[in-house]
Amino acid sequence: MKKALLATKVGMTQIFNADGTLVPVTVLQAGPCVVTQVKTVENDGYEAVQVGFAEKTERIINKDANGKKEYVHAHGVNNALKGHFKKAGTTAKRYVREFKLENVSDYALGSEIKADIFAEGDKVDATAISKGKGFQGAIKRLGQHRGPMKHGSKFHRHQGSNGACSSPSRVFKGKGMPGHMGHVKVTVQNLEVVRVDAENNILLVKGAVPGPKKALVTIKETVKANA
Repeated sequence: MKKALLATKVGMTQIFNADGTLVPVTVLQAGPCVVTQVKTVENDGYEAVQVGFAEKTERIINKDANGKKEYVHAHGVNNALKGHFKKAGTTAKRYVREFKLENVSDYALGSEIKADIFAEGDKVDATAISKGKGFQGAIKRLGQHRGPMKHGSKFHRHQGSNGACSSPSRVFKGKGMPGHMGHVKVTVQNLEVVRVDAENNILLVKGAVPGPKKALVTIKETVKANA
């Protein structure tokens, strides 16, 4: 892998190709990301690039006699992190992630990574936290069958037998049960980059990308492209 980027999901729309074909796309605000640390074998034991994305919101902490406002980064940015970002010559970032790239030497501390590292036709993998569905039953969560719907069955949308009382006298680990559905890390592989707006750092990716609007999405060069 040589290319990777952090983005936020804007939403879905559709565009038309030159031949008039309608293409559903996901709009991603991809970068700009700032290189906050370059890890090397000599210093860290492995090679990687740490990047920061999205400005950390600020709040007013004080006003002097002249009404001048003093700002500080919001909760979650301690002095150690402030020094870390200052060394990279950038402001505090909301998201910090690390990528193990093959071409680490091509990145310099404090440099920007923008959407133009990808081009139309590139294949990428998109990773994000999927939408949370709350507590759901076994039918919706796992696709299990329902019971008879006639009167008196007393078994309609229950999950069914869990474990016999005599043998094995327990419920096996991994048994599908009702529970929290969604809100897990999901990766969709081999998505096609349809358009790149380098000026506004926008990527249009064909198809759906995991997560709700404003979700953090990791875009990486695909590891399993079609032959």
